[in-house]
Amino acid sequence: MPTQKIEFSGSQQALLAGRLDTPDQPPQAWAVFAHCFTCSKDSKAAAFISRALARSGFGVLRFDFTGLGSSGGDFANTHFSSNVDDLIAAADWLRDNHGAPALLIGHSLGGAAVLAAAGRIDGCEAVATIGAPFDPAHVVHQLGQGVEKIKAEGEATVQLAGRPFTVRQAFIDDLTSQKQTERIHQLRRPLMVLHAPRDATVGIDNAGQIFQAALHPKSFVSLDGADHLLSRPADAQFAADIIAAWAQRYLTDKTSAQASEANAAPADVFSGVVDDAAVPDGAVQVVERGTGQFTVDVRAGRHRWVSDEPASVGGDDLGPGPYDLLTAALGACTVMTVRMFARRKQWPLDKVSVTLTHGKIHAQDCVDCETRDGMVDRIERAITLTGALDAQQRQRLMEIADKCPVHRSLHSEVQVVTREAPFTAG
Repeated sequence: MPTQKIEFSGSQQALLAGRLDTPDQPPQAWAVFAHCFTCSKDSKAAAFISRALARSGFGVLRFDFTGLGSSGGDFANTHFSSNVDDLIAAADWLRDNHGAPALLIGHSLGGAAVLAAAGRIDGCEAVATIGAPFDPAHVVHQLGQGVEKIKAEGEATVQLAGRPFTVRQAFIDDLTSQKQTERIHQLRRPLMVLHAPRDATVGIDNAGQIFQAALHPKSFVSLDGADHLLSRPADAQFAADIIAAWAQRYLTDKTSAQASEANAAPADVFSGVVDDAAVPDGAVQVVERGTGQFTVDVRAGRHRWVSDEPASVGGDDLGPGPYDLLTAALGACTVMTVRMFARRKQWPLDKVSVTLTHGKIHAQDCVDCETRDGMVDRIERAITLTGALDAQQRQRLMEIADKCPVHRSLHSEVQVVTREAPFTAG
């Protein structure tokens, strides 16, 4: 799945680092993933789940909280409330640049953070937690003997996940002042609680307390056999599949419209048929997808596909390029024209296929070209006719191939009239 590095300003004005994981098609909805305590956006759980959700059609922003991973700022100056504010800043960046985050996902303390932030994020339609503590203060016990030193001296350096972190009394005070029960009860959004029964870091009883505090609609899924960090890709994939299937039930048409004008993605990256408002017959609409360097969503009537540039010229190679589409149009028209003629003549043509290549040659090297200077476009077309055709029939079908409408358009004078469409606010 395509991954784009991004940066945005966090709650303490430090530059936060993130990754935007997107599907091959226009995302059906956008999501924000909050990582676990002292983890990072590149932890196994964050990476595995975000990429798995991208494969399920979601665009996912995962980022490092202030002072962690590749983000700027000082961890010693952070606390749970600043993490919640970082999460809101991430949601604002996603809304401003791509679409409102319809889904919030949090792992461990990140799960507590999304529960606290959901009510402050416009466009949030659903929330999922993975191995989350019911009370953010649950993480205080991870500070071990450092708690007493923090109380005595105001701060201490403690070992967390094998690394030293400076933790101050303000961090503990903030954790113990959170009104999480009230937030969960007033969530007013569908909630899914995922938890491993044998989680040795955050006990399963936390999932029960979250579930009891929440109002319906709410769901619980057991991550049987998984560890707290979801270190096995299969466990992360399972969690992502469940979240994706569950969230789709609650994503509204409004959410899809906010995410992108082209959100209802086709089943295939190259082609598809959709049931939403169609482009008028005879018109083709091309719209930027909102991710990648050049990727666009192409609509023709009820049909939709993705076009892009190859990686060799700076694209993401998510679909055929403009010249691929041009030669494909000639190839499709050739096959249809030959088939129509053979059917009318009732000739034994079993199958027709066309292979095309496009390139440019010097005009001086072209014997049949009227242009004598510069470069000339050249399309080579190799036609394969399968069936019990005699020599005369084959010759005639090759002649008919040159009479397809697109072939004639390419050899005729073509006018391209460009105008600016009327501006529509909103």
